Amino acid sequence: MWLLAILQGSIAATLTRWRAMASWWLPIQLFFAPALVLVFGWQLPSWIFLLAFLLMLGLYWSTYRTQVPLYLSGQRVWHAVNQLLPERPLRGIDIGSGLGGLVLDLARRRPDSRFFGIELAPLPWLFSWLRARLRGSSACFLRGDYQTLDFSSFDVVFAYLSPVAMPPLWAKFQAEMPVGALLVSYEFAIEEHPADEIHQPIKAGPYLYVWHKH
Repeated sequence: MWLLAILQGSIAATLTRWRAMASWWLPIQLFFAPALVLVFGWQLPSWIFLLAFLLMLGLYWSTYRTQVPLYLSGQRVWHAVNQLLPERPLRGIDIGSGLGGLVLDLARRRPDSRFFGIELAPLPWLFSWLRARLRGSSACFLRGDYQTLDFSSFDVVFAYLSPVAMPPLWAKFQAEMPVGALLVSYEFAIEEHPADEIHQPIKAGPYLYVWHKH
């Protein structure tokens, strides 16, 4: 059984690379079948599998459609984003805001401005919404798909999405955001449109790309 599971995982991982799928699929494809064999060997009660499914659904929701998994940026990135912002009151939004760290941090640092986060997955959205309420923060968290949101009222959009999501985001940035607005993307660039600024918040880490709306 173990040999079959390892063989199945190896074939799935090979097909994943051959199809040039996102790199985060590789460990999933490689270890899924062996993990099933391991878990079934424990003979756990069935309700645990239902609970695990509901938890994963709440965390990742429609990742299969958006191809944007849950990414967390960290305090150094938050600080770098804050340093990029103009020294004036503004409105900014983190699209795919996850657990809300960036939005809460910017709301604390910049009380003269208004910051929003929008998240499609229910559990991360609920967690960030509760964090804002418990802290008495001015940060506002919306649950929904950023693709249906009008960007015209924002001065800054921050994204930590995936390579697949960047070309449509660029089109939305160009179509909806006002002149002088900023699009900030952590880790993922847009090949057809070189960034106006490139920063590296973490030594030897991913880059922070910035585009100005002209």
